[in-house]
Amino acid sequence: MSDRMYLCIDLKSFYASVECVERGLDPLTTNLVVADPERHSGTICLAVSPSMKSMGVRNRCRVFQIPDNMKYIMAPPRMKLYIEHSANIYSIYLKYAAKEDIHVYSIDEAFLDITDYLPMYRLTARELALRILQDIRDTTGLPAACGIGTNLYLAKIALDITAKHNSDFIGYLDEETYRRTLWDHRPLTDFWRIGPGIASRLSSMGITSMGEVAHMDEKLLYKAFGVDAEYLIDHSWGREPTTIAEIKAYKSKNNSLSSGQVLFREYNYEEGLLIVKEMVDLLCLDLVDKGLVTDSIFLYVGYSRDTAKSSHGTSPLTVTTNSVRVITKAFSLLYEKIVNKTAPIRRVNIGFNNVVDEAYEQYDLFTDPAELEKDRKIQMAVLDIKKKFGKNAIMKGMNLEDAATTRERNLQIGGHKSGESD
Repeated sequence: MSDRMYLCIDLKSFYASVECVERGLDPLTTNLVVADPERHSGTICLAVSPSMKSMGVRNRCRVFQIPDNMKYIMAPPRMKLYIEHSANIYSIYLKYAAKEDIHVYSIDEAFLDITDYLPMYRLTARELALRILQDIRDTTGLPAACGIGTNLYLAKIALDITAKHNSDFIGYLDEETYRRTLWDHRPLTDFWRIGPGIASRLSSMGITSMGEVAHMDEKLLYKAFGVDAEYLIDHSWGREPTTIAEIKAYKSKNNSLSSGQVLFREYNYEEGLLIVKEMVDLLCLDLVDKGLVTDSIFLYVGYSRDTAKSSHGTSPLTVTTNSVRVITKAFSLLYEKIVNKTAPIRRVNIGFNNVVDEAYEQYDLFTDPAELEKDRKIQMAVLDIKKKFGKNAIMKGMNLEDAATTRERNLQIGGHKSGESD
């Protein structure tokens, strides 16, 4: 396949930059962190502004790690606002490429396949990148950076490693320049998809750079990493066969829905069960809203640091359903079976496996279909009320208990404040 040309555009310190722009401040010169002042000093900063990064403050640091002598603004997170800004940025991308050629990687990062647009615009890849970045800055006030590459991986690496060192915040890599300039680059964790765990395992094999990965015996890499060795080897040579078209065409064979939360204090056994029931109630509404059913559940419960092991398990359902009554009962039984009754709980994750269209709903001999249909109609009515009047417009009694979290979580997006009031 002939080389294509991709852009990987990142909105610099996105949340912090949005908060600066909203205050009429320059994101590149203002000291600002996005963190919830109502939480303790150990809370994580969701973003720090570029000027603070330049002074050595790490992104995703904790508030107490910011030097005491550094003056800065603390902005409470407003997730709904950030989503609105992200949507506005996407509309800018659509001025330059069709949606089929855009892959949104995260709220602040996107890939664009510009191969077929360069002849039309009569621009080089760098010229088009500069035009898009300037459009973003002029339209929204937000600074952005861009990686240009002949495949998706190289565009991402050009953004993450190369662009930050250039005055125009644009980097470029093809396979040849990648091998020439980055084969000796360290640390390995700067490279996409290489976390501390993989880097540590490579280090134990005497590998500390991508050049060394490229020249390592492939049999040893497959022995150490299994099928994941394939992408390690490809990336070490700067190769990436996947295209945006293939990403958009991909359909997962196994579908699931899940939800999780980290609790702000230690919960006891009974309080933990309340949290599970609340989460099941919300996720069942999600099933009904999407017209889906499930035949299997999973539960994970994490304890405080003083307790080494977590509890986790799965359980099949006797029916394929989205009934909150049936599914809550199944989760209660699973909870009683696997959860430590004395360990303090700090994290809960729940999920539904084998999620399919509700046309595949199935019953067993002991289930009354009329009862399940009644459950579904009640859930539909609850959904209608919530959509019309807000998520907290209708509550169950359990949601009003002291240990309940649903009311607060309904005002959050991604576990952080949405910026809306109750």
